[in-house]
Amino acid sequence: MQNNESHAPEPVQEGTLPGDELAAEFDALTGKLAAAEAELGQMRETVLRERAELENQRRRLQRDLDQARRFANEKLLSELLPVYDALYSGLAVENSDLDKMRHGIELTLQALNKVADGHGLKIVSPLHQAFNPEHHQAIQAIDSNEHAPGTVVSVLQKGFVLNDRLLRPALVVVAKDAD
Repeated sequence: MQNNESHAPEPVQEGTLPGDELAAEFDALTGKLAAAEAELGQMRETVLRERAELENQRRRLQRDLDQARRFANEKLLSELLPVYDALYSGLAVENSDLDKMRHGIELTLQALNKVADGHGLKIVSPLHQAFNPEHHQAIQAIDSNEHAPGTVVSVLQKGFVLNDRLLRPALVVVAKDAD
């Protein structure tokens, strides 16, 4: 025979109600969620601050680079000012003989060479040296019994090297075998 009696729920002891457990678990999860949201909010704020700081650093760096480019030659040009002054002073002299003028030009050229040398500019003047195609440009080759073939016999225009990089080759005349 079948038992058709309805089953009554078993009596629940006080304090262990399933609703109470669910509510406690829900409260615990809600607390964890709130803590996680707070931590996420702090992390977002930190990320935003760091992004802003990186953007500020990028802008500062760009500004500093722009300033460096604009004033990179400031030291060189300030050192050239006395050379300008000497040239203008030489032009201002009205009654000067050729020897005095030549001496003034030589002193001005020495000052210019000193400034150039201080900034890594070297003059290429290869008179009586072997022709070097890396630093010289041969304009002409002449027959010569006095000089060995491939020797520079005349410099038409001096060359310049800046910190081991060729700026302008020296224009030279090179000796070739007279035969």
